[in-house]
Amino acid sequence: MWNWFRNLYRTVVTVLKSLAVGYRYWVRSYDPKIRTFTEIYEYPELPAKIAPRFRGFHRYDLTSCIACERCVRDCPVGCIYLGKQRATTRKGFQVTSYTIDYGRCMFCGLCTEGCPTDCLLMGSSYDLSCYSREGTLVDFSRLPLEVAWGRATLNSAVVANAKMIAKPVHDGPGSC
Repeated sequence: MWNWFRNLYRTVVTVLKSLAVGYRYWVRSYDPKIRTFTEIYEYPELPAKIAPRFRGFHRYDLTSCIACERCVRDCPVGCIYLGKQRATTRKGFQVTSYTIDYGRCMFCGLCTEGCPTDCLLMGSSYDLSCYSREGTLVDFSRLPLEVAWGRATLNSAVVANAKMIAKPVHDGPGSC
């Protein structure tokens, strides 16, 4: 019988201690100096603060890519797809499609390390919201050059409009 009362007492004390901890943090959260997440960032009205070494969505320069497939081989999850064909007017290859599946990408940056022409970089874009999984496939060869190389923002409307373009927007290095 005493054992049952001792277990009951320990149970009540343990529950009261845990409630005290929860209550203490609940009271602290009402400090007027501490603001909520939405008050700090106010997203999407104000953009979030980006750290200098933030690895966001890629930036790709179609005009300097030599289609060496180094980024495709270096990607640990295999989310980069490169289509190329032999160039007819010059030596080398022409990129026909350069697609990154952001549904699979883990933003490690290994694909950018081995690029011999530095045509692939990690950008600072962090929002590519879409309603379907197809929206996570971004074909950089169909994007306008100012968007793909980072002079403009990479957003879902531009990516959706680029899916209707049939041919690459540029022939690659060596072409004007």
